[in-house]
Amino acid sequence: MATRMNLDGKPIEKMTICMIGAGGFIGSHLCEKLMFETAHTVLAVDVYNDKISHLLEPESGGTKHPWSGRIQFHRLNIKNDSRLEGLIKMSDLTINLAAICTPADYNTRPLDTIYSNFVDALPVVKYCTENKKRLIHFSTCEVYGKTIGSFLPKDHPLRQDPEFYVLKENESPCIFGSIDKQRWSYACAKQLIERLIYGEGAENDLQFSIVRPYNWIGPRMDFIPGIDGEGVPRVLACFSDNLLRGEPLKLVDGGESQRTFIYIKDAIEAVLLMIENPNRANGHIFNVGNPNNEVTVRQLAEMMVKIYGKVSGEKILDTPTIDVTAQEFYGEGYDDSDKRIPDMTIINKQLGWNPKTSLWDLLESTLTYQHKTYSQAVKRDIAKATAN
Repeated sequence: MATRMNLDGKPIEKMTICMIGAGGFIGSHLCEKLMFETAHTVLAVDVYNDKISHLLEPESGGTKHPWSGRIQFHRLNIKNDSRLEGLIKMSDLTINLAAICTPADYNTRPLDTIYSNFVDALPVVKYCTENKKRLIHFSTCEVYGKTIGSFLPKDHPLRQDPEFYVLKENESPCIFGSIDKQRWSYACAKQLIERLIYGEGAENDLQFSIVRPYNWIGPRMDFIPGIDGEGVPRVLACFSDNLLRGEPLKLVDGGESQRTFIYIKDAIEAVLLMIENPNRANGHIFNVGNPNNEVTVRQLAEMMVKIYGKVSGEKILDTPTIDVTAQEFYGEGYDDSDKRIPDMTIINKQLGWNPKTSLWDLLESTLTYQHKTYSQAVKRDIAKATAN
């Protein structure tokens, strides 16, 4: 492999990366990127490895991968495994992707959500600080909470002013709902671990970068209920499940919330730049999203219906969407933000990165994968339920 150069024109040195949560959606795509395009070694930490099994060495021999020996899977739960510190000590960089990040869980499992996203992350920060290891921590755009504009009357002209809804890493306030709105348990836990990491950087010289993802979308994200997971996944997987089952897409509170969506492969490019340009990335919080792909949830549903009809060849329902209340869908205590639009100034200045993939293209790629991977399993699940 030819010598690769960083953004400052210097050779990129090989490194060992301890990736916690490597078996998940983001981790699997990041592992692929590191194996296919770099010479780095990954210590992949997770309780499951289904999504990265194609990268691991075959158990019964056979042809070795070109990246043979550069990815090692360590099955452990960071809550209670003493091996974690040893793996961090062996590494040059730790990337922490581990989290509970499904909105339906924030209401129904608030304690698990807080423990997973704050308490369980404490040892990772501690070990990185004590052993002078660099940390890239994955947070969430939910730490911003509600926009300032959301408190203005709906017809107020300032609601259209970017200063009232575009989210800036070092300027925008973090505004959450009341304590009885347990939907904010996730955002609060994520914000608190960010503040701890920032404090360790200020007081104890921890070298860190914090990533705030904005709806990363692509193959292998989330799960399809009843097929490879249980519960209520995030919005795109919920809509995918409805499409696969020939059901109307459920729009919570009319689908008026606005979101931006970014293709996973674009986002992983940004993370690789952080990994390989520590002098530019250290000490920064980065929004990673695509402000050009902004839609309401209703518009997202309408696009997905059209695209799924195209990739599947199946007839579109006469009534493709239905409205439900947040209480019906998520239960008591749910709350939400109106808009989440990332400001891209810092990541563009520090890393020269901009997303490329349009919303239509990323949805087409994702729904093609969902249809190919799940359609037969969903049909069998429907037939089984009908028979019973």
